[in-house]
Amino acid sequence: MDAAKQIARSVLDRWTPSVLFELYMHPSNTRPAIFLDRDGVINDTVFRDGKPRAPDRVEDFRFFPGVEGAIRRFHSAGYLTIVVTNQPDVARGWQTRENVDAMNQVVRNELNVTDLYVCFHVEADGCLCRKPLPGMLLDAAAKWDIDLSRSYMVGDRFGDICAGVAAGCKGSILVGPGDSQKDAPEPSARVSSLAEAADWILATGQ
Repeated sequence: MDAAKQIARSVLDRWTPSVLFELYMHPSNTRPAIFLDRDGVINDTVFRDGKPRAPDRVEDFRFFPGVEGAIRRFHSAGYLTIVVTNQPDVARGWQTRENVDAMNQVVRNELNVTDLYVCFHVEADGCLCRKPLPGMLLDAAAKWDIDLSRSYMVGDRFGDICAGVAAGCKGSILVGPGDSQKDAPEPSARVSSLAEAADWILATGQ
């Protein structure tokens, strides 16, 4: 079974067709959103064993240049901003939940994002919130009456792109070179930063 079919089956296992119909078709769902990955999009990563990882400590947490301005531009254009981040290092025992919560609080306080969702699981847990599955996006859509067909996902990995496509977002934008993932859909755009993603999204329009 290819990646798209696996995602579709997992979505239907949790969200019944009637619930999905309400998300996509109900006229009250009028607010578009920008779904944002955290590490590698909002803040810089650290390299361990040659791979980019989430920062270990809040003292090492640094926003990329232009992030605050991009968030303000999204809000001014009428978008909600929802951070959706996988943090599996907690389940692996490499990080504490307290440190992750402290870094997420910095995001909330300094960027004034609308909401923030975290998945602490590893892939073997089989949860539905871990990207590339769209669970966090669909939960946010239900809570905030989000029109997914006018919303965008911005991430630095192809798992983010898959989540945006699976949720039915209008576009999914890849920041940076991305990672290798078999059967991943092509992103709507490739950019070098969140500021550049904001340029592309706001030029494309709702």
